[in-house]
Amino acid sequence: MSFGEPIALRMEAEMERAADVAASAEARHHVPTAEEQFLERLRSGEAAAFNRLVEERHGDIYALLYRLTEDAEEARDLTQETFLQAFRHLSSFRGDADLRTWLYRIAVNQARNRWRWWKRRRRDRTLSLDAPSSDDQDAPLSAGLASDAAADPERQTLARERERALHAALRTLSRPYREVIVLRDIEGLSYEEVALALDLNVGTVKSRLSRGRDELRRRLTGSL
Repeated sequence: MSFGEPIALRMEAEMERAADVAASAEARHHVPTAEEQFLERLRSGEAAAFNRLVEERHGDIYALLYRLTEDAEEARDLTQETFLQAFRHLSSFRGDADLRTWLYRIAVNQARNRWRWWKRRRRDRTLSLDAPSSDDQDAPLSAGLASDAAADPERQTLARERERALHAALRTLSRPYREVIVLRDIEGLSYEEVALALDLNVGTVKSRLSRGRDELRRRLTGSL
C-alpha cells in the first residue's frame, strides 16, 4: 500500500459520512408534497379525502370494470365494491404503486372474484354487449380511432363499425388476455403498472399482451 492510499481511504470515508449527514438533514427538513399530504389524510380515515378520491377516480374504475365485464349493472356494483375495499385497506397502503394502479388492482380482483362466482353457478362467461352507453363513463374501446372523425359522418360510421368489431373481438378473448389488453392498450398503464395491478411480473405481462394482441388481430381480420 502506498503512502497516499490511507489518506485517500480516510477522505472517502469522510465524504461518505458527510453525505449521510446531509441526507439525514434533508429528510428531517422534507416538506411533504400535496400528494403525500393527501395520502396521509386518506390513511388517517378522513372522510373528505376519501370522497375526493371517489369523485376523481370513480369514472376510471367504472370504465375499467365495464370493459372487463361488458355489463353496466355489474360494473356499477363492482365499482362500489372496489371503493369499499379501498376504504377498508387504505391504512395499510404503503405507496409501492400510485393510487390509480392500486385501485385498478383492487378492481381487477373484484372482477375476477365475480367471474369465479358466476362460473361456479354455471353461468355463461360472456355477458351482453347491449348495455346502455348514455353515460360518458362508458367510453368506447375504439375512442382513439374515432377521435379525428367527429366532423365527418362517413368516418363516424366507420368508427362505430370499428368500435363494434373491437367490442365483439375483445369479448371472445380469455380473461387473462382481456385484462392485460384493457389495462395496457385501453387504459394506457405502463408494463410495470399492469404488472402491479395484476400481481404478475413484467415478463408475463408482455407475454400475455403479445399473445392477446395476436388473438385480437386474428379475430379482427377483415373487420377493420
